[in-house]
Amino acid sequence: MTGPGQPRPAAAASPRPPRRHRRVVAVLGATGCVGTGVCAAFASAGYEVLAVARRRPSGSVGDMFVPLDVSTADPAGLAGLLDGAGVQVVVNATGGWLTSEDGNERHHVRLVERLLTAAELCSSVPRVVQIGSIHEYGPVPYGSAIDESVVPRPTTPYARTKLAGSRLVLQAARAGRVPAVVLRAVNVLGPGVATASFLGSVVLRLRELPPGGRLPLSIGDFERDFIDVRDLADAAVRAAEAPLTGEVLNIGLGRAVGIRTILSLLLRAAGRDAETIDEGGEPVTSRGGDWTLADTRLARRLLGWAPRIGLQQSVRDMWEAAGR
Repeated sequence: MTGPGQPRPAAAASPRPPRRHRRVVAVLGATGCVGTGVCAAFASAGYEVLAVARRRPSGSVGDMFVPLDVSTADPAGLAGLLDGAGVQVVVNATGGWLTSEDGNERHHVRLVERLLTAAELCSSVPRVVQIGSIHEYGPVPYGSAIDESVVPRPTTPYARTKLAGSRLVLQAARAGRVPAVVLRAVNVLGPGVATASFLGSVVLRLRELPPGGRLPLSIGDFERDFIDVRDLADAAVRAAEAPLTGEVLNIGLGRAVGIRTILSLLLRAAGRDAETIDEGGEPVTSRGGDWTLADTRLARRLLGWAPRIGLQQSVRDMWEAAGR
């Protein structure tokens, strides 16, 4: 029998090897776009995956799944969960484009507080990889590359609370309480992209659009750096295994791309012509800066990481995954 808060094996398996020979990762927010990609990347790297999310998914995810809202979880209970599963690494892939101040505070700050408290209570303190956001830096001058020395000045509730959560992680790491790193990721593309994002919503609307239909859309002139979720997940695995703590690393393609370019790739993947987009629809509300370009040299040097998936493939895979 498994009690409340205890990991439940997804299927019968051979007896586990001794803990010293196992590598176990807990992925928080495991059913989201980033979390799903992170689970797959760690599984491919030979880890057992404890997937944690608020709601049980319709399909399988990870080797074990626990339905848990970490933002309201008791830290001692969470520590028991991590200890019981033999977790050595925790990846926090929770959060997202939340609309309310309280929602952003709860999922980006209070959740991180509970996670760090739980990590310190574990018999063996796990390594924490925090998935942050390039928008934590706030708006920057058009044309400038964002490196890790840029002083963050976020202006939106999303960016402010993501920065607050990342700072908690860095404080714990630099004080020697929890070994941890923060990955500040640019906007994410690829399979399973969140429908709450601009591109995710466009994919959904295109899927529902009848043949010959037109999609009213106010595109705007913003240019941003993008990264495929699988490349971000690869960076998370590398960050989990690198002898680093207290570091912030930017993760991106290192190229600013206009949203019109991304949409043209999406229309091509969908088999639609350029006339499908009817400009002049509802304006898009930006949750970050209109310009982002990540300087990723530090991640390349310290993690040996580099993006492998180009925009065209990422957009095509995003479209095809939505159809499945």
